[in-house]
Amino acid sequence: MAGIPGLKRELGLLEVILSGVGIILGAGIYALIGKAAGLAGNAVWLSFVLSAAIALCTGLSYAELSSLFPRAGAEYDYVKHTFGRKAAFVIGWLIIFSGVIGAATVALGFAGYAATLFPLPLFLWALLLIGGISLLLLLGIRISAWFAILFTLIEMAGLIVVIGLGLPHLGHVDYLAMPAGYTGVLQAATLVFFAYIGFEDVVKLAEETRRPRVNIPRGLLIALALSTVLYILVAVAAVSVLPWETLAASPAPFAAIVETTLGTTGAEGITLVALFATANTVLLMLLASSRITYGMASARALPRILARLDAGRGTPYLATLLIGILAAVAALAGDLVLVARVTNFTLFLTFATINGAVILLRYREPARDRPFRVPGSLGRVPLFPVVGLLSTVLLLWQLDLQVLLIGGILTAIGAAIGWREKGGTGP
Repeated sequence: MAGIPGLKRELGLLEVILSGVGIILGAGIYALIGKAAGLAGNAVWLSFVLSAAIALCTGLSYAELSSLFPRAGAEYDYVKHTFGRKAAFVIGWLIIFSGVIGAATVALGFAGYAATLFPLPLFLWALLLIGGISLLLLLGIRISAWFAILFTLIEMAGLIVVIGLGLPHLGHVDYLAMPAGYTGVLQAATLVFFAYIGFEDVVKLAEETRRPRVNIPRGLLIALALSTVLYILVAVAAVSVLPWETLAASPAPFAAIVETTLGTTGAEGITLVALFATANTVLLMLLASSRITYGMASARALPRILARLDAGRGTPYLATLLIGILAAVAALAGDLVLVARVTNFTLFLTFATINGAVILLRYREPARDRPFRVPGSLGRVPLFPVVGLLSTVLLLWQLDLQVLLIGGILTAIGAAIGWREKGGTGP
């Protein structure tokens, strides 16, 4: 199925994989490893394994749907075909919201690191980053992808350094020591699941990727696998270098690990890596949000003007500018902790819907050609999507009441705006 004319198919499998790794790794691991170690102890690596298993179930569902509907609208198109245009609008609305707020939140994280090197107000650093990234995205998908690849290689190098520092210390601790038992490991798994969020954004590159029915599913799953291996090795290295209690008490656990082994200069180096990691996450979040905005506008679910493309570069320039402006406005709020948690609500609800779509389409269209098919079924029931659906619903209900209420109101607003959408399924 051809994509919408205009978007340029510039990306191959390598670019898709590295873009996926870049947004998955992001900034989460740099902050979460300490808090997770405080819950799981030396067995924190096991928490990453459990979270990866949950992410894999939903990742497989995304892979199957992306092979069926290789479009920039991604979740909007999947849900529209399965549950109808009204439900699709709500999911698209939530995805755009989570991308905008997520980018703003990570931009403030970037600002925190940058301010330690060059003292400027945090909101100003955040605005400079969002503005610079938005301009980069306007230059075209190829140059944006190569910047993302460069940043990804730098942040991967930072993790590899931490792994290397842990090698001489391997075997010095009990890697199954759990101060809070399996309950602590499970709680840590719920926490570090957020470090895997981002794999779903790979599918939004479908209309800018060559052979998307093959390369998008492969790229998504390979990126998830590579990130998981890095996370597990980093977790093992971290508790090998420093006691889990020290990691839990440190506001910058990676810097503490590097400073312990390489001194203050090494700690400053890992801070620079964190700058690239956060900038990369903002780049890929803004890219993904602008593409689903473009896809929804092309389908006339949003104002058609947002589907306009730059004649030379083939970029959806108005959608990109809109997303950048919204992220900049959100960053001005300064403290986005609560709103960032609400984005988790939107993602869990989306993941549950995506898994449900795979299950329903297996019944509704069993004979349809699926270039990628989730393995493992009981009759027509695909087992991994069922596990993905149940696990994401469980994670959804782990959120506190305030977040659930705000997320519910946000969903209702999206439903009210999208009420004008025709209810039929299909393209």
